[in-house]
Amino acid sequence: MTSEPSPTGTVSPFSSPASPSFAAALATGVPLVLDGGMSNQLGSAGHDLSDELWSARLLVEQPEAIVDAHLAYYEAGADVAITSSYQATFEGFAQRGIGRERAAELLGLSVELAREAARRAKTERPLWVAASVGPYGAMLADGSEYRGRYGLSVAELERFHRPRVEVLAAAGPDVLALETVPDVDEADALLRAVRGLGVPVWLSYSVAGEETRAGQPLTEAFALAAEADEVVAVGVNCCAPEDVDRAVELAARVTGKPVVVYPNSGEVWDADARAWSGSSTFAAGQVTGWRDAGARLIGGCCRVGPQAITSIADTLR
Repeated sequence: MTSEPSPTGTVSPFSSPASPSFAAALATGVPLVLDGGMSNQLGSAGHDLSDELWSARLLVEQPEAIVDAHLAYYEAGADVAITSSYQATFEGFAQRGIGRERAAELLGLSVELAREAARRAKTERPLWVAASVGPYGAMLADGSEYRGRYGLSVAELERFHRPRVEVLAAAGPDVLALETVPDVDEADALLRAVRGLGVPVWLSYSVAGEETRAGQPLTEAFALAAEADEVVAVGVNCCAPEDVDRAVELAARVTGKPVVVYPNSGEVWDADARAWSGSSTFAAGQVTGWRDAGARLIGGCCRVGPQAITSIADTLR
């Protein structure tokens, strides 16, 4: 089955997973704007995300809400929407009594919903879809994605990730977003898991200062991606804005690849209370420095909403 481009410049959810348009756009050197936090956009629309499946619960119960969230970001100026599959895993769905066949359908649906939002967006800009692949700790829903070091081997982590990335790749995203990765072992496992799938990926660590959340030097972490042909961008996300400057410099120097950055607002997540505290330190004016240092995919993560994405887009364009 073949597909035709839609009026927005996207392709249908049944297109080949190895769409060359995203890599080609990235290769031009013109920065692309990523979306902001899925959870805060859904929360602001009145949806309860206290469940352990987080936003993935709405894949089951209210998929139209996810389309609306993606659409808000596309119309705010985002070029790339990151799917709601961050916390969607076979194991997590199984804990809710959802079998593997239905879980695979829901993973594929996450890509289709982002495509649907792109079709509805009132813009002539090309729009892309990044399929989110969250870390193992996201499935545990206990905050361990901000610590890493789960006590699993690289091989065990690869076995956990491979079935999910195979399903997401088959759903036809433009890129796989290996995101919020807390340590080098899991990054290694993820890069092994995506090998041979024919889909470009970006690798994005959660960091504190110049180290991964597990305490490894970022130079070591970024070096893993330098020789991986699948990796079209490498960088950081779900971190404090003040950690981005140095990370961009290191990622660009170590890998020679485009850099991806999408930090949090600067507020702090309390995993026990399942709530945010503190004040925002995110400012759209920061993105010019990130761009000049090599960032080519720039957006926001938790607590960064459509208004901030519009400011980023206006600043970069």
